[in-house]
Amino acid sequence: MFESLSDKLDLAFKGLSGDGKLTEINVAQSIKEIRRALVAADVNYKIAKEFTDKVKEEALGSSNVLKAVKPGQLMTKIVMDNMIELMGGQSAGINVKGDPGIVLIAGLQGSGKTTFTGKLAQYLKDKKNKKVLVAACDVYRPAAINQLSVIAEQIGVDIYKELENKNPVDIAMSATVFAKKNNYNVLIVDTAGRLAVDEAMMKEISAIKTAITPTETMFVVDSMTGQDAVNTAKAFNEVIDYDGVVLTKLDGDTRGGAALSVKYTVGKPIKFVSTGEKMGDLDVFHPDRMAQRILGMGDIVSFVEKAQDQFDQVEAKRLEKKIKKNKFDFNDFLGQLNQIRKMGDIKSLLGMIPGMSKIKDLDIDDSAFSKVESIILSMTPAERSNPETLNMSRKKRISKGCGRNIHEINMFIKQFDQMRKMMHMMSKGKGMAQMNQMMQNMGNLPNMKGFK
Repeated sequence: MFESLSDKLDLAFKGLSGDGKLTEINVAQSIKEIRRALVAADVNYKIAKEFTDKVKEEALGSSNVLKAVKPGQLMTKIVMDNMIELMGGQSAGINVKGDPGIVLIAGLQGSGKTTFTGKLAQYLKDKKNKKVLVAACDVYRPAAINQLSVIAEQIGVDIYKELENKNPVDIAMSATVFAKKNNYNVLIVDTAGRLAVDEAMMKEISAIKTAITPTETMFVVDSMTGQDAVNTAKAFNEVIDYDGVVLTKLDGDTRGGAALSVKYTVGKPIKFVSTGEKMGDLDVFHPDRMAQRILGMGDIVSFVEKAQDQFDQVEAKRLEKKIKKNKFDFNDFLGQLNQIRKMGDIKSLLGMIPGMSKIKDLDIDDSAFSKVESIILSMTPAERSNPETLNMSRKKRISKGCGRNIHEINMFIKQFDQMRKMMHMMSKGKGMAQMNQMMQNMGNLPNMKGFK
């Protein structure tokens, strides 16, 4: 996500690194590169020009005031501030107040409405402690109702559906009555989409909105469609005047134009971003955090929040005791891998860590975790609990069980042992010099270099 844009912006800022201050000449060259980067990211040229004109004005106005700040750093700060403003300034909450609160989901077919319906239901259920009901009002797409039924069962929420009724407006109204009668806090109405914006679809979604008067209307758009996503968002807003935008598939091959320009074009905030098929892959949209990630500064706040979602204090204390006694074993390691997996895609998580996006040869694949897992699961329970018992005979048996060669088994065990020693030393408060030296000698465990 935004990788190409980040690289091009980085080059624009580096062009100022050798200069003592911002001048008409170096600012003009940097602005030119920034504008090119935005247009290449599928940001409308008019928006890109207005954005860069404002950045240029601020840069030249600040050059004589902030002499102690390096030109590249100053330009980065100005671009970040304006990018935050372009994307909405601050995060916007979702309104689910009511008896029940009603959320209407709209968008084109294939944009990810039904998946988002499930993700939002889980978000409200798990993080906001709401009793949620989802309503299946897509009566046209084959298997749409079945898809929502499967998702509802998966996340543990109830679903309202009428298999014989083919009138979406009636279904939505009946679902509202049912939700109120059965004391649900929130009703999420999943509606039908079309392959393109058409009059019939617009009339139907408008009729549903009028009938159920939702507290929140969300427009779901596929961010991979770039500038078309912004145009579609504008067309829908003119008809149903929705409250916020949801950008889906931000983990795909997207250039980022929709995220950067939809707020400017439509005047409605981006409220959520969706980055995968897992029901937990949904994030509240924070313009400041997104701007930081685009500019290669990471998003450590979101990283910490994801970690806290999976944090278990009881388990942490148990592990702390084992680490202090140098008894951390393969079972513990496997448990930690699973916790990391629950946080999301590894590459996306690393992108939240400041500086990590600048490392071009970073090659961390989720499949490497599966390879490590296969090695551990090929061990006996006794071997997992006692790593020191792994002699050559045992390693050969493990090798046959997981399909990895002896060299890979030895490499993993060596890395695990070094990691365990490092954790033990840290728990004892050893000096950082020793830590650094050990880390330099250590292989990159998640990367599993040598694994094919």
